[in-house]
Amino acid sequence: MDLESGIYQNHVKKESWRTVLTLAYQSLGVVYGDLSTSPLYVYKNTFAEDIDHSETNEEIFGVLSFVFWTLTLVPLLKYVFIVLRADDNGEGGTFALYSLLCRHAKVNSLPSFQSADEDLSTYKKDISSPAPSTFGARLKSTLEKYRVLQRFLLVLALLGACMVIGDGILTPAISVFSAVSGVELAMEKEHHKYVEVPVACIILIALFALQHYGTHRVGFLFAPVVITWLFCISAIGVYNIFHWNPHVYQALSPHHMYKFLKKTQRGGWMSLGGILLCITGSEAMFADLGHFSQLSIKIAFTSIVYPSLILAYMGQAAYLSKHHDIRNDYSVGFYVSVPEKLRWPVLVIAIMAAVVGSQAIITGTFSIIKQCSALGDTKRLGNASGLAVITVMLVTTCLMSLVIVLCWHRSVLLAICFVLFFGTIEALYFSASLIKFLEGAWVPIALSFIFMVVMCVWHYGTLKKYEFDVQNKVSVDWLLGIGPSLGIVRVRGMGLIHTELVSGIPAIFSHFVTNLPAFHQVLVFLCVKSVPVPHVKHEERFLVGHIGPREYRMYRCIVRYGYRDAHKDDLQFENELVCSIAEYIRTGTNSVDNDSTKLSEDMFVVGTPSTHLDGIQMCEDNEPDEETAGPSELREIRSPPAAAPRKRVRFVIPESPKIDKGAREELRELMEAREAGIAYVLGHSYVRAKKGSSLIKKVVINLGYDFLRRNCRAPTYALSAPHASTLEVGMVYHV
Repeated sequence: MDLESGIYQNHVKKESWRTVLTLAYQSLGVVYGDLSTSPLYVYKNTFAEDIDHSETNEEIFGVLSFVFWTLTLVPLLKYVFIVLRADDNGEGGTFALYSLLCRHAKVNSLPSFQSADEDLSTYKKDISSPAPSTFGARLKSTLEKYRVLQRFLLVLALLGACMVIGDGILTPAISVFSAVSGVELAMEKEHHKYVEVPVACIILIALFALQHYGTHRVGFLFAPVVITWLFCISAIGVYNIFHWNPHVYQALSPHHMYKFLKKTQRGGWMSLGGILLCITGSEAMFADLGHFSQLSIKIAFTSIVYPSLILAYMGQAAYLSKHHDIRNDYSVGFYVSVPEKLRWPVLVIAIMAAVVGSQAIITGTFSIIKQCSALGDTKRLGNASGLAVITVMLVTTCLMSLVIVLCWHRSVLLAICFVLFFGTIEALYFSASLIKFLEGAWVPIALSFIFMVVMCVWHYGTLKKYEFDVQNKVSVDWLLGIGPSLGIVRVRGMGLIHTELVSGIPAIFSHFVTNLPAFHQVLVFLCVKSVPVPHVKHEERFLVGHIGPREYRMYRCIVRYGYRDAHKDDLQFENELVCSIAEYIRTGTNSVDNDSTKLSEDMFVVGTPSTHLDGIQMCEDNEPDEETAGPSELREIRSPPAAAPRKRVRFVIPESPKIDKGAREELRELMEAREAGIAYVLGHSYVRAKKGSSLIKKVVINLGYDFLRRNCRAPTYALSAPHASTLEVGMVYHV
């Protein structure tokens, strides 16, 4: 997935109808692939073993009624008209709802959060406190007061995320296998079983290879496939309706649901797990919101996807209502209702559509394929996928009820009605899926449990590590006080100390300086952190300030990213960092009395060089030091000429406003340090549970967290830093 695409979408969402329609077209290939292929397996999984297709047609008409009202109430009413409005600055999904609640109720779990982050424009957008006497105000106060409720909210969001991952693992297998199963009707029985599994494996391997190209690049490629598929199933549906049973529309009445449950009783209730599969992929409308816009997703669903699916399901029901001869377990499948002359073309289109619908997370698919080849059909995969889907929807319903009260400031009665109405529907499907725990429904539970344990262990270990840093940080006075006793010397160049602290000197640097009493002439404590918003504007990216007296040339720079921003740790980032410090030197000390720019702890907001073109710009070249002509309003500060040619660094500063002599000298030292080179000081911590800790804590920290740290990819800055200029400082953290 392309993390930068959300930035683009933020400024195109208000453009012309041509842009909206283009986004709607692209969304068909990205968002609705999974939902559009559900007719391949819904009826087959519903009639797998719990109910029979009888001559009275009460079962097939009841299933059609359930499918129609489920599609109408959940994707159309709940997601299109309600949930899509709860976007987080254009982003959707479980964590977007959690981020929205964190900002409104201040239940943020990020330890490095600062009050300065609340001044971000995207943070403050549409945020207002509820009236003091309302239920929303009391609920907000309760959430902020009790840590156990905050942890429960975090676990709920993690559960939704884990189930999405689980569904992403199961979706490719069930979609592709259901599509390829059409070979059963197109080939002789003794041959098709040797074709289905290899073909499915080849398709999934090819699908895996395409993932790195990104959603935005394949949107235009995938959209025609989904449009062709939707046109195909809707046309076949219309044909079946008029050819076999023109009165099938009467089955849309809710009365048929009552007759279905009355006749089938427990078997009908258990079959709801198969009916549930008709809304697989609905969560993608909200989760993929950041790539498109609310209006484009609504247009695509209401005008194309929804009517096509209804016609497809009605057409299948019309055909099955006139065919009751059960010869094999595929008698109620999708392909049996396709005219025989069209089965091969439809099979090809279905496979292509299934590939599109499966362009999500496909890790672990191959092990599931191996299990499926032994099972012979997709029934157990359907049970597993259904439970994952409905769990995500239940989590969304719970979080949305809080959003209604805390973020939208609506009546608590409205939130209760929302939970009761949609929660009851989803709880009914959840119970039907859970009853088949041993028949495949255990898969998403096991997967989500594994992912949940990994996330919780990582969160707990990271939090304890940060707490150790906070408790053991040292003051600037301590650092300056030990200087004479240790004989600390300053060497040429710039030292870049990566830390997670937003204040104070990290313990790992004090450990370093007491063992090696020397550091660079310019010292920058760099903190790269995430904030609970999807994007941070470039104008607000950097927070810069002095550490200690100005003449010590020590700076703190906090780089803030949203959870959808792409982190860049390359040469361009280094130049932006140096330019932000230079711009702070030029304007920061002169803006002390300007309350709009001054932040807590004397930190100032400084944008990237592209956002202040009238400010300081940095140039690098290998040319000799010569006078260069330029605009009369600009002046250049250059480093002194060197004996041998080397890369030169120049700061081009505007003529106005004037800067004092001290600032000019500070800029010159910064320039010389950058020219001499940057040394990267990285902490390499070994986290261990302290003596006296419980056995569970020792297992979590010493085994679980240590294993994750050793086997997970290092931060991007650690990978991009030149090895020759990197210094790692090891230290044991007893937490």
